[in-house]
Amino acid sequence: MADPRGFLKHRERETPAYRPVPVRLLDWKDVRDELTRDEPTLRRQASRCMDCGIPFCHQGCPLGNLIPEWNDLVREGQWEDAIERLHATNNFPEFTGRICPAPCETSCVLGINQPAVTIKSIEVEIIDHAFEDGAVIPHIPQRQTGKTIAVVGSGPAGLAAAQQLTRAGHTVRVYEKDDRLGGLLRYGVPDFKLEKIHIDRRIEQMDAEGTRFRTSVEIGKDITWDELRARYDAVLVATGAPIPRDLPVPGRDLDGIHYAMPYLHQGNEAAAGYELEEQVTAEGKHVIVIGGGDTGSDCIGTALRQGAASVTTLAIGKQLPMERPDGQPWPVDPRVHDISSSHEEGGTREFLASTVEFIGDDAGYVRTLKVATTQYNPDGSRTPTAGTEREVPADLVLIAMGFTGPDTGEIAAQGRVAITDRGQFQRAADYSTNVDGVFVAGDAGRGASLVVWAIAEGRAAAAAIDEYLLGSTELPAPVTAHTQAIRA
Repeated sequence: MADPRGFLKHRERETPAYRPVPVRLLDWKDVRDELTRDEPTLRRQASRCMDCGIPFCHQGCPLGNLIPEWNDLVREGQWEDAIERLHATNNFPEFTGRICPAPCETSCVLGINQPAVTIKSIEVEIIDHAFEDGAVIPHIPQRQTGKTIAVVGSGPAGLAAAQQLTRAGHTVRVYEKDDRLGGLLRYGVPDFKLEKIHIDRRIEQMDAEGTRFRTSVEIGKDITWDELRARYDAVLVATGAPIPRDLPVPGRDLDGIHYAMPYLHQGNEAAAGYELEEQVTAEGKHVIVIGGGDTGSDCIGTALRQGAASVTTLAIGKQLPMERPDGQPWPVDPRVHDISSSHEEGGTREFLASTVEFIGDDAGYVRTLKVATTQYNPDGSRTPTAGTEREVPADLVLIAMGFTGPDTGEIAAQGRVAITDRGQFQRAADYSTNVDGVFVAGDAGRGASLVVWAIAEGRAAAAAIDEYLLGSTELPAPVTAHTQAIRA
């Protein structure tokens, strides 16, 4: 039973401090200040959880995390029990606790008239505490089923599914096209948001449990999809949605214009100690980031650490309100203005900015952007406003406008897996495709989304595969939005 008056005694929301901006810009380490970790403060914040009759945070979390339970265990200082309850629904709280936007917090009942419980920071402290105490140990299966499964992709969906299936006694091999495991967690998310030790030590646990990994293997080229299907009893496609959205305006072919993800990939390689011959770097350059989402924010932090002369973010839409709008009442996840740690570090954000043209020099390099004020039309479309054009200096342009979907070419051609009208892999409620024994989970099936959705779908797909192979399953399966939509 939680403290029934905790939310009345402690009304202030206290979140972990960040390291000072001038200090953290000197390295690639986590922006959080580990020296300010304070257990009494954490337990005080956990006591603000109301033990409400209907915990809407469950609805807000795709994983169905048992938030009130582990909040109360933290309040009582029962860390070992807290990590048990957290791991019951979430394979990788060290990922969600750092890079998930926390839809659970906007669903928190306390958020009706007070700042929400600091669910995300409590979650990450539980798992960090568990690793420090040696409470995260391998769970080796007691029996082997004799069934084999290939997981294509080592992002959060693929890793979650692989861990669940290995623990169910299946022989699981994860294939990754990059040289290291983790997918976009490894090369898409900068270290200042997610240091790679969090991936490495979880891989160590999975390896000890029996999951096998193969890196630098691209399915469709190094191994055909038909060969893969012939080798394994089931295949899970968890390749993510890496295809970037382009900006086809005049001058797009100029040098110095890059998609955000290859730029971030190189930045992560350099931070890991790789020697790159032709790295795209922001050092000394006027950088323009087109797109105001999380990927754009990561580009800002990376460019500032590389020593950019200036960083400007251009967002085509309006600046969102700072507080929850009246038309988006609790417990709806509101669309509000986001200020990330990277935004706090520097740079300029411009809204209602439509890129009209890239302008280059005689050598073919981009030098300026022609930008106009965005106009909202009656039909909902957005167009540049004539007569408002202006030029913005640009030596490096990073296009961070989101992603259109997975790379479907080889698996559609070789594996004959059906594709939806929106460019994702087509799948049923149980994550199966039109090809017997082939399943799809994560962004490859739902489109670009959150890490928490990827883990939820990986767990749900693992339960579906286990049932497909054995006729029944004891693996827990979150009821994801995909499953709800198909069943409806």
